[in-house]
Amino acid sequence: MIREWPREETLQSCVFRTGWLGRQEVELFGRERSLDDFDEMSFGISKERLTGCIKQPIEGSAWTGVITAIAKRAFETGLVEAVATLHRGEKHHFEPKAVLARSVEEILAGSGNKPVVSPVLLSLHEAYKQGVKRLLVIGAACHVHALRDFKRRFPYLKEMDIYAVGIPCVSNVTLKTLQDVLGMFSASPETVRHYEFMQDYNIHLKHASGRIEKLPYFCIPQGFTGINLVVPACMCCFDYANSLADVTVGYMGAAFNMQKMHQWIVVRTDKGEELRNLIADELETVAETTSGNCRKAVIRAAQKIIDQTRPGAQSELKAGKPMPLWAGRIMAALIRRVGPSGLEYARYAVDMHMIRDYYYVKFYYPELMQALVPQHARHIVEHYGFEP
Repeated sequence: MIREWPREETLQSCVFRTGWLGRQEVELFGRERSLDDFDEMSFGISKERLTGCIKQPIEGSAWTGVITAIAKRAFETGLVEAVATLHRGEKHHFEPKAVLARSVEEILAGSGNKPVVSPVLLSLHEAYKQGVKRLLVIGAACHVHALRDFKRRFPYLKEMDIYAVGIPCVSNVTLKTLQDVLGMFSASPETVRHYEFMQDYNIHLKHASGRIEKLPYFCIPQGFTGINLVVPACMCCFDYANSLADVTVGYMGAAFNMQKMHQWIVVRTDKGEELRNLIADELETVAETTSGNCRKAVIRAAQKIIDQTRPGAQSELKAGKPMPLWAGRIMAALIRRVGPSGLEYARYAVDMHMIRDYYYVKFYYPELMQALVPQHARHIVEHYGFEP
């Protein structure tokens, strides 16, 4: 039994040492994603994709609680003995606290998102010390990548059967920076309890009172650019869709529906199918939908971000006023009617961020291009007419 978690060995499993996807995909699926399948290049390898919601939403969830329902049922059925998740800290609503949940109450307390850099894998040491043999881990792509590699490399998790539920994740900030971000988005940042860049081209900010405040994408202040707020590691991410999880649960591939609050569920492995089946009776499902074409939107957004990301560009940015709110609302309503939605919105989100991060690495860490960037990212960059 180890007394201290082997931090130095853990660092060897960081994506900055192992790279994104590639070998890890081969080990999990027996192959890398196909470069002839555009869906697979953007969203990763999967057995099934669908959208759905929990029929009786779980209180405290950001959506209807698909991930919480999976974790709860996995624990109740004995499939797992514990769940590595996050609770909220005592000092701030969005403060993440790594927890090894070993009761339904502790699992439910993990509901709701914490959109900041989070130490989920700290709970692995506690699981090891407690002799947990079957564990569910809920995490972002960087967590899942490190988890997969660490289990392969070192003996500490060898006897542990691990299920991974992945959350699509991009552009995280620190807790301190989050206050600045919310201050840009809302007149009442201290009461925001959840926020999301939604498929209707508005940022939705849910306040403690339950009120939903909306800010059109087009009205975001000029100062909100990835390079000056997002942590550098997230600007080097090439797995927005969390492709090494057993099942990925997000929202971006689901059609916009504020009544149903559908989420996008990507089942990737046999274990993922097992987890999805656990909540079959609780889940109302619908097939994926798609409309529009995201190509022009990706090119336009990516080019703007590339221009802002170039070395020296930050000092040249002018503090110009954002689009007036009334005009932004009209623009958002128009694009929602004719722009990409459903699967095409997901493709817009994934591909645009992949191009952004490709150029960020190219500009600031060119020595990591070969090791860090997966081969399909270069193909996506070329597909939209950018120079790799």
